[in-house]
Amino acid sequence: MTSTSPAQNPTPWYQQMNRYHWFVFIVASAAWCFDCLDQQLFILARDNAVKSLSPGMDALKLGERSGLAMSVFVAGWALGGLIFGSVGDRIGRARTLALTVLIYSLFTGLSSFAATFEQFVIYRAITGLGVGGVFGLAVALVADALPDKVRPKALGTLQALSAVGNVTAGACAMALSGQDPMVSWKYLFWIGSAPAFLCIFIMLKLKEPEKWVAAKAASKSDSTKSMGSYASLLGDARWRKSALFGMLLCVAAVVGLWGVGFFSGKLVGPAIEAALVAEKLNPAEIAQGKQWWTAANLIAMNIGAFFGMICFTKAAHRFGRKPAFTLGFLAALASTVFFYQCFSTRADIWMSAVMGFCQLSLFAGFAIYLPELFPTRLRSTGVSFCYNVGRFIAASGPFTLGKLQAHLGQVAVDALPATADNAAKAAAQLGAFRNAACYLSLVFLLGLIALKFLPETKGRSMPED
Repeated sequence: MTSTSPAQNPTPWYQQMNRYHWFVFIVASAAWCFDCLDQQLFILARDNAVKSLSPGMDALKLGERSGLAMSVFVAGWALGGLIFGSVGDRIGRARTLALTVLIYSLFTGLSSFAATFEQFVIYRAITGLGVGGVFGLAVALVADALPDKVRPKALGTLQALSAVGNVTAGACAMALSGQDPMVSWKYLFWIGSAPAFLCIFIMLKLKEPEKWVAAKAASKSDSTKSMGSYASLLGDARWRKSALFGMLLCVAAVVGLWGVGFFSGKLVGPAIEAALVAEKLNPAEIAQGKQWWTAANLIAMNIGAFFGMICFTKAAHRFGRKPAFTLGFLAALASTVFFYQCFSTRADIWMSAVMGFCQLSLFAGFAIYLPELFPTRLRSTGVSFCYNVGRFIAASGPFTLGKLQAHLGQVAVDALPATADNAAKAAAQLGAFRNAACYLSLVFLLGLIALKFLPETKGRSMPED
């Protein structure tokens, strides 16, 4: 049952929160921000880590291993989201959030001590478990603890602040660009382990939301209102439709971002390297410049993302959730194809900001929209289901891109004349990567299909049984 939201308050949303509301918002935002820091540090360190742990392996095999490492991380993320989303509804958002932050911090640090590729993949899978739990818990915590009148904009801002973690990761990589890349990847993982201290503040100060406490009490006297139950989520037609199509909505954006968008460094790096070689720099300067510009690409992408998520939040508030998503998916597809076909030099770094604006704006929509589809007793479970089940499918994105790139790259190299040099082969493989990314970006259209089966929630309070 839903009801109309209260009349609009002309006071800005951030002035309608008391001190404890701010504390909840800051803690949840910090947990998610550090989570995103960890994700981006992995993206920046992944290729060098795989190369360091796979001595003597050729470039195509390294590309496949890099895609596999990403896929395993995303699959761990998916599993962790499912587990901890349900646990958060059952035992409380605050204590479960503390546990997930501790897991991803600890195993990020351990990743730097991996002695083999297999160890590295195992550590990243366990890190993914912790990373996957944070989004659903942080969103459910804010959705339940803050007043309804400020909830949508607070959640959109929470997601926008994730860009701070992403930009920080890029800044860390730029600061380490002068170091040996076969060693500096370890330093990045050490930085990613730092958020563990946040757990202390969460456990000592953060209380469970009153809405959750009331729902927990009600569940004890009514067996049909079980907390965090996937049987209840998928067995009740009221929630099943939202769960399944909400999941498809997330699949489109997650595959597009993690299978294509966050692989932009694999285009930027070689393109920058070619430009630096043309400037006749020595190998050490080329390696440093390549690492610096790859990090700059990530920063540009996430600066664009910050403004994209703020704009999506405003659009969803003014025009509705579904119109904002429709425009967002179309813009994500167009900007991704444009980037992968047109980026070629350092002067094109602005294209990364445009792609980040369009692709990541969708994730502000998930923070706002998904909690509005489920009742308190299933909110963390439902949000995590939508956001993370799709990651099992999304986990195939990086691996598929690696395989597709390897296939198209081999075809392109085979088509070259026998006299082609290494530079010509590298250019052919880079062109194949551009095409592979464009083909995979068509997944954004899946979001438009899912959107047709989901309700508009603008102007409504969150549903309850």
